[in-house]
Amino acid sequence: MNAHVPPAPAPVVAIVGATGAVGLALIHSLEQRNFAVGALRLLASARSAGRSQSFRGQSIVVEELTEDSFDGVDIAFFSAGATISRRFAPIAVAAGAQVIDNSSAFRMQDDVPLVVPEANGAALQSAPRIVANPNCIAAILTTALAPLHQRWSITRLSLSSYQAASGGGAEMMEELREGTRAHLNGEDFEPQILPHSYAFNVFSHNSDIDPETGYNGEELKVISETRRILSQPQLPISVTCIRVPILRAHGISLSIRFDEHVNTDSIRHALEGAPGIRLVDDREANHFPMPSEASGEQDILVGRIRDDLGDPAGRTVTMFIVGDQLLKGAAQNAVQIAEALRAPVAG
Repeated sequence: MNAHVPPAPAPVVAIVGATGAVGLALIHSLEQRNFAVGALRLLASARSAGRSQSFRGQSIVVEELTEDSFDGVDIAFFSAGATISRRFAPIAVAAGAQVIDNSSAFRMQDDVPLVVPEANGAALQSAPRIVANPNCIAAILTTALAPLHQRWSITRLSLSSYQAASGGGAEMMEELREGTRAHLNGEDFEPQILPHSYAFNVFSHNSDIDPETGYNGEELKVISETRRILSQPQLPISVTCIRVPILRAHGISLSIRFDEHVNTDSIRHALEGAPGIRLVDDREANHFPMPSEASGEQDILVGRIRDDLGDPAGRTVTMFIVGDQLLKGAAQNAVQIAEALRAPVAG
């Protein structure tokens, strides 16, 4: 007869960058997903220390991030940029913490898994001490691709993204609000965060352009990270990333080429009920995924599923995807990683 094994105590959780847009979304996701938390430590720069944030009815004071911040911490979520992650993540690991990092610091490091649980959760079986959270577009994209990738061989992806202000943090979201307000009032507004006016405008993603390829940094991240998550290092991917004046949900117009003809009914069947996906594909009502309906939602919305009439071989399907950048594109995916790491091993 097996002895009763008591449940593990609820972990001590730290959030680095707790006052930023993703940090606040992490607090929300921990609550929304009812993640067990024994104690919560909110860490940020000296400038933000002393502020208070609410968590499960309690007010928690934000502390300054230092090298001693991780004593007794079991799980540390990092969302303060790559420079902070590179400096403090190894310190957190040395103190005994499991690190889940939302920056680009470790995403392409061979010994650090890059994980979207719906797509490659098996990468967590080795219980790595640092796990990288993907770029927001890569996370939303591969969630939708996962049930298709599991059934058919994908031979090419072509996509355009329509990216919200939340991808640039709280300051970019505020610039969109203020610029829109000024535009509606007929006032001049000089953008400080972005190179172009954001209100009532769309423009190429503001990351640096690679002079050799002409792709910007965001597009190159999407290509490299999607290949890594899907374990297809040579997968042909074409991507164009665009900023649109939306606060927090990213859209993706996607064409998927398979190595065989796949009809759209089979695609819908594979997507329907798949983890993290909600079909919004009502042709009769012309109702498809929209940022206004995806914002605040844990699932990504998938619709406009149809054959690509530009492929006479009939192997290409197109669709439209929308997901909340702060949730599945960032904080929620990180919490899902933590859930998977703490899940009991079947045996």
